[in-house]
Amino acid sequence: MKHLVRLFSAILLLSACGEHREPTTTQTEDSAFFRFENRFIEALWKQFPGWASGSGRHEFDSILSIPDSASRQSTIHFCNVWLDSLQVIDAKRLSSNMQMDYEMIKAQLESQIWYTETFRSWEWNPSEYNLGGIFGEILNNKQVPLDQRLRNLINKAARGKAYYAAAIKNLKNSTPEHTDLAVVQNRGAKGVFNNDIPQAADSSGLSDEEKRCEEITTAIDEYLTWLSRKDFSTRRSFRIGKELYAAKFKHDIQSGMSAEELYEAALSRKRLLHHRMDSLSRLLYPKYLAGKELPKDTLQLIADVINKISANHVHRDSFQMAIEKQIPELTEFVRKKNLLYLDPSKPLVVRKEPEWMAGVAGASISAPGPYDKNGETFYNVGSLKSYSQEDAESYLREYNHYMLQILNIHEAIPGHYAQLVYSNQSPSLIKSLFGNGSMVEGWAVYTELMMLENGYGENSPEMWLMYYKWNLRTVCNTILDYSIHNLEMDFEQGFDLLVRQAFQQKKEAENKWKRATLTQVQLTSYFNGFTEIMNLRSKLMQLKGKSFSLKSFHESFLGYGSAPVKLIAGQMNNQQEP
Repeated sequence: MKHLVRLFSAILLLSACGEHREPTTTQTEDSAFFRFENRFIEALWKQFPGWASGSGRHEFDSILSIPDSASRQSTIHFCNVWLDSLQVIDAKRLSSNMQMDYEMIKAQLESQIWYTETFRSWEWNPSEYNLGGIFGEILNNKQVPLDQRLRNLINKAARGKAYYAAAIKNLKNSTPEHTDLAVVQNRGAKGVFNNDIPQAADSSGLSDEEKRCEEITTAIDEYLTWLSRKDFSTRRSFRIGKELYAAKFKHDIQSGMSAEELYEAALSRKRLLHHRMDSLSRLLYPKYLAGKELPKDTLQLIADVINKISANHVHRDSFQMAIEKQIPELTEFVRKKNLLYLDPSKPLVVRKEPEWMAGVAGASISAPGPYDKNGETFYNVGSLKSYSQEDAESYLREYNHYMLQILNIHEAIPGHYAQLVYSNQSPSLIKSLFGNGSMVEGWAVYTELMMLENGYGENSPEMWLMYYKWNLRTVCNTILDYSIHNLEMDFEQGFDLLVRQAFQQKKEAENKWKRATLTQVQLTSYFNGFTEIMNLRSKLMQLKGKSFSLKSFHESFLGYGSAPVKLIAGQMNNQQEP
């Protein structure tokens, strides 16, 4: 159920004693709908125990759902039953906050049906079948005693053979790209069962008999062998086409714009960024390329200056260390500038990206579920160990001294890490439960600009130039993704967009093309969310004038959990409290 648990992410909240919070409204309709939500959520956990486990309901940790036809039929039935229940509720009689919850539940159920019946990635994406993440996260959750964690995992592993057998039965026309990813990630997942779990078991109170978990590694090996031998004579293209793309954009992004409108907005933003980068590059050219004649080609001029600045980067062996060092610096800046309250009791741990996550993004956040809201949040950093010297240098030039700081703003503070902490504290269960990826990514992109607007980087032209390059990446994510799936963009065209027009390093461009072949629509979430948040802020600044408070805006916006921006905007424009 990957699309139900998107990245990342933020889920529902219970009070410290383990019971749902009481509604603050005295309206009869709201009280009734609040009870409806509680019944729905408890039924949701029984239908999707893996999701429940990921949100911190550890009584489900030992259960492994088998992704077979019976499970899919049960999912469709579940969604239809609850959609029918929603239809008898008069949403217009609910408060505006509860109307948001109503719309989010409805959208989620409809999305689940569409994914199961129409998108059908379960029959062409082998990378959907990977137990490394499920087992690894449970093992790493220190809120549960070790012996209990291990017993849950061993019971769960007993169904591993049936899980992978169902995967083999489901897959009919896998894409080569997703097959390759499945091989890489499932090989990495074996480390959880061959190394991590046995090592933890050795320091536990379990008997030798209780420690056995070998059968699942055999099941993974059989799956990998089948993937390598299977003759997918009807290999599907990774391109999903205009019809599926438009529908997926609607379900995933929940934007106030269509996919085509967002694409046109991205093209316009690209032209604006090129203009600003040209001005800064002309200013910096004498400093970095003294005595050389300015190129006549604008893109070449910008590229020459960026290439010089990019030489300032950390050593490959110090990449993760540099990230760890910058986190407290970002925290101090946010607090000093009074931009957002940051809870000092919520830990952030920088770690090497687990092998079962490899192959899609080089940096990410893994946040605890709201039942484990005091648990550790992990900043996953991709390893450069397997990179050649050339590839490592290319990667490090991309994440140079300036870009690395922007990356950390995006992923950590005040980006994803801060937003997910706020989401876990939301008094609305649904607004945290059904996290909208465009809101989550849009907030992280918004904070990049917001930090520089408030003086981060001391307004140096180098920092601003690199920010514009970074923001151009966000813009080109949308252009690339839309063009690949709607306009048949080929690799050469994509590479030209990323390298020549967006000034990305070769290795970064290769990784981004690969990511665009493995995901669909998700790359548009960054620019869509950023655009909608900026539009909302601009409107409220005009409306409130001198009474506008940036800190209040941020905290009010984040108070709506991870709801779609267009729904949050509707509330904030009408002066509604979260």
